[in-house]
Amino acid sequence: MTLLGGIDWQGKIFKAGGWTAGGAGDYAVVEPATGGELGRMGLASPADVAEAARTAAGAQREWAALPHTARAAVLRRAGDLWRRHADEISGWNVREVGAVPGMAGFALHVASEECYEAASLPGRAIGEVLPSEEPRLSLARRMPAGVVAVISPFNVPIILGIRSVAPALALGNAVVLKPDPRTAVTGGTLMARVFEEAGLPPGVLQMLPGGADVGEALISDPHVRVVSFTGSTPVGRRIGELAGRHLKRAHLELGGNSALLVLDDADVEAAVNLAAWGSFFHQGQICMTTGRHLVADRLYDEFVERLAGRADALRVGDPATGEVALGPVIDAGQRDKIHRLVTASVGQGARLASGGSYQELFYRPTVLAEVPLTAPAFAEEVFGPVAPVTRVSSAEEAAEIAAAGEYGLSLGIVTRDAMRGLAVAERIPTGIAHINDQTVNDEANAPFGGVRASGTGSRFGGAAANIEAFTETRWITMRGEPPRYPF
Repeated sequence: MTLLGGIDWQGKIFKAGGWTAGGAGDYAVVEPATGGELGRMGLASPADVAEAARTAAGAQREWAALPHTARAAVLRRAGDLWRRHADEISGWNVREVGAVPGMAGFALHVASEECYEAASLPGRAIGEVLPSEEPRLSLARRMPAGVVAVISPFNVPIILGIRSVAPALALGNAVVLKPDPRTAVTGGTLMARVFEEAGLPPGVLQMLPGGADVGEALISDPHVRVVSFTGSTPVGRRIGELAGRHLKRAHLELGGNSALLVLDDADVEAAVNLAAWGSFFHQGQICMTTGRHLVADRLYDEFVERLAGRADALRVGDPATGEVALGPVIDAGQRDKIHRLVTASVGQGARLASGGSYQELFYRPTVLAEVPLTAPAFAEEVFGPVAPVTRVSSAEEAAEIAAAGEYGLSLGIVTRDAMRGLAVAERIPTGIAHINDQTVNDEANAPFGGVRASGTGSRFGGAAANIEAFTETRWITMRGEPPRYPF
């Protein structure tokens, strides 16, 4: 039996333990490669948020009270289900998101690993015994935060949803998930079905696709205590402001414009292979995508020539019907933004070495050479398959340029001397750094997050980050007899 077979999910949201019509109606799920309708999703309203958050708060108390082994078992079963239904979920990921099958497979691998990693959290120590100057037992105990709002984006909806949903649930919280409506089947419906089949009690996970009004209602609702958001920096700033107004913690994983530094001792062919993957994988629609290539002067011309040749050879097309390296970008708005940044950069003096064209939503992998530091494609996050390449005279200049940008998510450095690469990396503030690798990497047990305009630090991945993100610390003392005070 399939996850979506035998249930009435079309045109529905998942609220209070059941599939029900959304307060704002429904809408078409569109396949970006063809423009065809894949199905219909329910659209939530602010009234749905109020009901979902209220019922989630009630369900959370019973969920948190279960033995830690019971919560761990649900997460393990969820991990198994991602694998068992891989073909069905991958099919949706390819058609709804535009992911090539390799990317869809990677997302499913990460989803199962996130669940298995989260399954270890309920059995971990939940506090510590503190010394006290009074005759009492003094404890610091980790408590579930309560109801967690997870707001996930369109580009990698499985990974960018599950990495918050799984640990938040494992630690005894309830979750209200708001996936991007453009990819809400992959990032919402299928996720809800996985946990429903895994035996998660009703109401502990709820799924509400919606617009900005739903997001604002979710952040403002008094039952929600933590907000976990992945998305653009401008939207993240607004979410952080709103969460701060309501005195809630907001974990923000935002945009990036990650740099790949190719030092003067690097192997050019190896560097080009890394660069092509870092900039063109998943059509560049990844927050860690390599957005700035800083290449040593003596390697520059060969690097640009080889990277442009690699880009020209990559096949672009519908990933559901053929073997391609790149699928479509998500919609016309994203395509037009990419093209605007490319053409504006050429207008400022960049040379178009390859690409720079599109058909419908299929944008050719693009290499820009001699890119000025002020060119939009270099200074801004493109979120498309574009590789801006800039010439640098030294590792010191490369580090200065990389550190001068406003973002601080991921970093790659290519060199034959790994210790030299590490020394250069220490001069560039980022949440992630890879020596002799490109910028797009993800593992469930590794801390993930950015600094500066890329977010509020490592709030995902690994026990330490997840426990910090989704629990509160409570001080508890116990005495055998009540003390006597002077009045």
